[in-house]
Amino acid sequence: MAIRNIRVDDDPILRKTSRPVTDFNERLFDLLDDMKDTLYKSGGVGLGAPQVGVLRRVVVMDVSEDRSDYIELINPEITSIEGSQTGSEGCLSLPGLCGTVTRPMVVKVKAQNREGKWCLYKGEGLKARCFCHELDHLDGILYKDKLDEGECLYRTDAE
Repeated sequence: MAIRNIRVDDDPILRKTSRPVTDFNERLFDLLDDMKDTLYKSGGVGLGAPQVGVLRRVVVMDVSEDRSDYIELINPEITSIEGSQTGSEGCLSLPGLCGTVTRPMVVKVKAQNREGKWCLYKGEGLKARCFCHELDHLDGILYKDKLDEGECLYRTDAE
């Protein structure tokens, strides 16, 4: 397992569409393990494979404070959304910046696990926001593309 470099905003890979995972093998397992280590080392709550330079439909997440809700999503698809929430978002690929984005309040996702089995997930609040944010990465979309009207990015380290 290793910590991978997180690609930042000017990297063109972040704007490309990821390909589906078709082979559930050691290469995939190494990617998942490296992404988990990278996520925890960075202090983030979610990480998409394009953020570590891999154009595959893979996401890892853990929105819990105690790091007890780790999940791996392979070939994820949003199957339903409900309600809305507006809040601040940041991104490991846009370090030091935040912006206000409206997302669904409840999101259901279908995804494969590392064995290739399809699973269903439901997220509310932050988890729903994270599902949407990370799945956007798989389609080359950054949260700054979805800022609420009239909003702009702001620095998190500004005094």
